[in-house]
Amino acid sequence: MFRRTLLLALVMVAAVGTARAANSNGSGGDMPAFYDDQLFTINFKELSSSAEVATLLHNRSINTIYMCDTCEGLIGDGGDFVSVLDAIQGDGFNPLWQEVQVVFNAGFAPRQLTSDTEIETAASGANPEITLVPTDEVYRCSVVGPKK
Repeated sequence: MFRRTLLLALVMVAAVGTARAANSNGSGGDMPAFYDDQLFTINFKELSSSAEVATLLHNRSINTIYMCDTCEGLIGDGGDFVSVLDAIQGDGFNPLWQEVQVVFNAGFAPRQLTSDTEIETAASGANPEITLVPTDEVYRCSVVGPKK
């Protein structure tokens, strides 16, 4: 009986450790992001579906985080697109961010963009390089420091 209880306890401890390792709370949600050509570390967590709907309906000061899911493995020598922010603390920052997907148009190879100004330029003109597609995903995001 003691062995069975000990084995069950060890299995539960291992399961909790695995769940914590995959947890996006705390520093598990840290990722790089560009703002005005500088690389920062942000802490990032998606809101629940109901909170996303309520936020998009009632909050008029949401920031934008630009992402490119279709760029996975296609930037430079096989890297991923690093997200781009339109604000940080001290520059119109709000901790709520709506995801906008960057989609490279036909004839343009995916590349890393590093500022919201560069993104806006790439999305404009007679032959835009990219198309911007707003999503219904909203994240709680804080800039936790410069990328070291």
